[in-house]
Parts: sequence; structure tokens; C-alpha cells
Amino acid sequence: MLNHQPITVLFTGYAPVHFLCFRPIYEQLVRLAGVEVYVSGGLRTQKTAGYHYDSDGMYAPFHIPSERILSVDDIQSRRFDVLFAANKRIILPPENVGTKIQIFHGVSFRNRGVRVENLVYDFFFLIGPYMQRKFVETGLLAADDPRGVPIGFPKTDLMLTGSFDREALLAKYGFDGKRPILLYAPTGQADNSLEIMGKEVIQRLAATDQYDLLIKPHDHPKNQDIDWFVELEPFENAHTQVVHGLDIIPLLSLSDLLITDASSVANEYTLLNRPLVFLDVPELIQRAKDQGAFVDETQGRRGGLIVKRPDQIEETIAASLTHREDFSEIRRGIAQDLFYNPGGATEAAIAWFTQQFLR
Repeated sequence: MLNHQPITVLFTGYAPVHFLCFRPIYEQLVRLAGVEVYVSGGLRTQKTAGYHYDSDGMYAPFHIPSERILSVDDIQSRRFDVLFAANKRIILPPENVGTKIQIFHGVSFRNRGVRVENLVYDFFFLIGPYMQRKFVETGLLAADDPRGVPIGFPKTDLMLTGSFDREALLAKYGFDGKRPILLYAPTGQADNSLEIMGKEVIQRLAATDQYDLLIKPHDHPKNQDIDWFVELEPFENAHTQVVHGLDIIPLLSLSDLLITDASSVANEYTLLNRPLVFLDVPELIQRAKDQGAFVDETQGRRGGLIVKRPDQIEETIAASLTHREDFSEIRRGIAQDLFYNPGGATEAAIAWFTQQFLR
């Protein structure tokens, strides 16, 4: 259908990872003739009267032009043709949006994206067959429901296209590439591995003097009482770096092994089919179950070894690097089940958008 008025697109989120999931789509949408793209939401803090959103604080690191950034107050009285969101809560009047699209901000074995609250959206950019099955099994979508669109996860596309300069990344963190590079990226939920055993794990790995270690604290942890950048600063040296950057995809590309717990980043890493080590977080997993999450422990941690105590970390890391192929077939199967269009999800999203709104 030919449109004489521009299609207005709004993205909202409350954490940097939300925009990172949309950024590949954003970068393509702003190049399309007849499309106006705006962003809103922002870094979220709880206030007595509700949430406060810092739009400028969230989008400034991504160099979004100021004319594209709208405050939450701005969007309450404006109408948009399309809304993209990576979080469940719609922060403007739903009737002010023509089409609402949920793009999700990851898929983990906690399945927090599979929830009835998401049914306020008109379409779901499903990340893969696994997510689609979960929506069907829980009765939230029918198997042939046209609202479920098999797009994939645009955030991971660059990880698969070989777009990163390895030598530049090594230089950025002061590494020479002679040691295996470990990336530790915990989830932000309460009782995550950084809270319960992370510091001892880091200390033990540093003491081996065998690895280069990158530590990526979560960008919006539930527990705001701990400043992990301050807490971990004493561990930093030539071979241990705490990462302040927001985008984890370059770090995944650079690393030889990922250490995590219940984070969706583990699933993203299966696309590279490299060793995974999970730090056990039983309290976190039990809480997710108690809160009604559709926890799937069989799928989530099959791709690597599980560490239950800090004193197991040295042996587990060494074994995982020595026997890199032990879980290779499992990881490959997980990736195939979790992701539609690996490396081409952005292209799929733009093709769908163009078909829906520009023809």
C-alpha cells in the first residue's frame, strides 16, 4: 500500500540491552525513505510516584541524534504508526499506536519472555523455534498464529558476519592474544553468580596466571546496592579487565570461553559453538519457578559444564578448553533450535517491515 505520509516508528525500552536488541533494525529503518524513527523510555528508576525514565542518559552512549529522542512525557500525547519494544510494559497509551511489536531482549532457560503480559502486542518477533514452541505449549499463541513472526535475534548478526577486528579488540583491552580469553557475564537477577561466588571465582582464575579475563557486569542488575565496577576494581590488572562498555557482542566474538549462570547470553554464545561454563545459581532458578516462569533446565545448561562451588572453577575451565568439542554437537543443536535466520535476522525484520508498511 502506497503511503503519502511518513510511517512513524517508536522504540521504547528502559535498559541499554533493550536498545542493543533493536539497534541493528534502527540503523536500517533510519535509511528507509518515508520512515521517521524515534526512541523513548530511558534508564529506569523507581520513585514514590512511579518510574522515572532518563531518555538522554540511555541513548547518549549510542549517539542517537537529539531530535530522535523523545521523553516519556512527550510520547503520551503523540500518535505513532509502529511501536517496537524489547520490554513487556507499554509506556504510552496503547491506543496511540497503530501496530505494537515485541522484539524481546533474549531467550534463556528461564523463559521470562513467554508470559501473558506480552499479549498486549500485535506481533512477536520470535527469536527461534524454541521460543515459538514455548508460546504454543503455554497456550499463549496457536501454532499457526500470524502474530508470531519467525525473525531471529538481530543483536547477534554482527557476531556471525565477521565484522569485528580481533587485533583492535585485543589492543583495546591490553591483551596480546597469547592466552585463552575468558569472558564472565552473569545475569542481573538477584542471587546471580557474581553475588554468590563471583569474586572467589575471579580470584581463583587470576591466581592460575594462565588466562586473560574480561568481566562484564549486567547493565541493570536487580540489586542496586552494589556498585560492581567499584567492587571489582581491586581485581583489575594486565590480564583481568572489568568492561564498562554496553555491547557484549564484540566480547563474545573475542572470547574463547564464556562463564555465565542463567543469562540469555549463554544461548547467544552457542551460535559461535565455543566452550561454556555455568556457575550454579539454585536460589535464582527456584525463585523464577516460584514466580511462574516456564523454567526449562534441560535445554538451558546442556551446552557446557556446571560449577557448583568456586573451588571447582580451575579444573572445569581447564577441562573445557582442553576438550572443546565435548559439547559441540549439543551446542550446535541448541543454536539451531533457538535462533531463526542466524546472521540474517535484521534483514528478515526489515523485509517484514517493508512488506507490512511500505507496500
